[in-house]
Amino acid sequence: MTEQRVQRRLAAILAADVVGYSALMQRAEEATYAEFERLKRELIEPSLSRHDGRLIKTTGDGALAEFASPLAAVRCATEMQDHLAEGSGPFKLRIGLNLGDVIVGQDGDLYGDGINIAVRLEGIADPGGILMSEKVYSEVEGKLDVGFEDRGEQQLKNIAKPVRAYAVRAGASSALTERLSAAPPLPAKPSIAVLPFENMSGDPEQEYFADGMVEEITTALSRFKWLFVIARNSSFTYKGKAVNVKQVGHELGVRYILEGSVRKAAGKVRIAGQLIDAITGTHIWADRFERDLTDIFALQDDVALAVVSAVQPKMLQTEIATAARRRPENLTAYDFFLRSMQQYYLTTRESLAEAIKLAHRALELDPRFSSAAALAGDCHASNVALGYANNPEFDAKEAIRLARLALSLDDGDPDTLSRVAVVSACVVGDSEAEIEMADRAVALNPNSWRTWNNRGWVYTMAGLPEEAIRSFERAIRMSPLDPLLHMTFLGIGHALVGLRRFDEAIIVLKKALRQNPSFMPACRGLASAFAHLGRDAEAHAAAARVLEIDPTFTISGHIARVPKSAKMFIEGLRKAGLPE
Repeated sequence: MTEQRVQRRLAAILAADVVGYSALMQRAEEATYAEFERLKRELIEPSLSRHDGRLIKTTGDGALAEFASPLAAVRCATEMQDHLAEGSGPFKLRIGLNLGDVIVGQDGDLYGDGINIAVRLEGIADPGGILMSEKVYSEVEGKLDVGFEDRGEQQLKNIAKPVRAYAVRAGASSALTERLSAAPPLPAKPSIAVLPFENMSGDPEQEYFADGMVEEITTALSRFKWLFVIARNSSFTYKGKAVNVKQVGHELGVRYILEGSVRKAAGKVRIAGQLIDAITGTHIWADRFERDLTDIFALQDDVALAVVSAVQPKMLQTEIATAARRRPENLTAYDFFLRSMQQYYLTTRESLAEAIKLAHRALELDPRFSSAAALAGDCHASNVALGYANNPEFDAKEAIRLARLALSLDDGDPDTLSRVAVVSACVVGDSEAEIEMADRAVALNPNSWRTWNNRGWVYTMAGLPEEAIRSFERAIRMSPLDPLLHMTFLGIGHALVGLRRFDEAIIVLKKALRQNPSFMPACRGLASAFAHLGRDAEAHAAAARVLEIDPTFTISGHIARVPKSAKMFIEGLRKAGLPE
């Protein structure tokens, strides 16, 4: 018996699905079923026939069809959506289109990624919209009276590689186009809208509280210059309306939507918030906050801070993860900057070297990218401060050159100011100027983990450990799950050693090592603190770990690299038995 050969062919696939079908069925099962049957009979099947499409199968709430030509598939999809947009029926369709290799089953059914990609694209299309893969787009661009909108790389479920997707804007006369063409394109930087929080208390006073809190959160987020934040007036046009986050994201031209609710109960107020990726509809973050209902304005500040502290790092991590997945040929200056940040967070000798390379690639693509220049300068200064520099003089010079470049490009960005303050504190040592910069950064954005963390380091190196600790503690409150938390704990540890509070320093430095087990600077701090307390066995164990991570470490080499190291810290290293 001969084995049957698998049949394959190239096909344009259309996947269509009714939006909210399950909810419609729950409300009116028979009427919904009858209406969908009518839709198939009067719209889907005739439209397929007109454009030489073949219906592969229908599901309870959708249809799958193939076409010999991508052009025919797009024409058919546009015709169906235009017809539905002009009518007053209960249904909206999502349509996904792909051009790919398919396997033909014995029953005529089609299988494989060519089909799966169309189905996944349909799942993330706008209600009433059409989303196509780059393969379809490249075949039809310029051949139809429709506009297209680049939706970027999409990570589709169970599909190994990201797929670049394009949304269709239909001809100028159609109702679909009028609805879609007004939508602004996504900005180059991460974008967010804070929607009015829903008042679930039935108490009009809570309405003012909820609105005020949304304004506070919007203002706090707008202080992050790397974010594009929609103004309050646009967000409040959705007040009191049931919203579809994908549609809102599309209409406002934003990637992220923050929504929430407020409920008052027994002298307390409960606030729930969630951050959603408006393109994919996935939830990125959700949390609840409960506070005593006392001073309403203080409460607004408190909740706004809690929400922003949770949301801002989560957005940055999501952006970094997205940039890390993109193919190298599609990377922008901003993508290189995000990849550089990812390496910077690891704070190893190798990762900082990679972070410098990536930040320079960002600067090559955009020579006016102040944040990339400041980040590169910070990496060079970190090489010096953490004892990684093979040539401390070169790293110090590069750190100052890049810091000055960043400042000349944008001296009003709080993140840039705070990085430059740390670079200068590490390399120059003009405490008065550095404190002034660090204080100005915090004043410009008091909601930023970075501005407070960097202020802590500036005050540590200026010999003001109490104020340094206050800054570090504020940083932890801003971002309790920050990927650089080990650096904050290290800063507190150094300040506590300077204050001779060795027991507390040990607790904090151990926290730093739990965050980052191979973080050698924390091992050095522990060796010093244990030695000052006369806990010699533990001091020698910490010193041995230092030499295990960096066999070339010497105290004189460290002093040469970091001349501003506190005397108390160096004295402890000697007592721990580290080589001179």
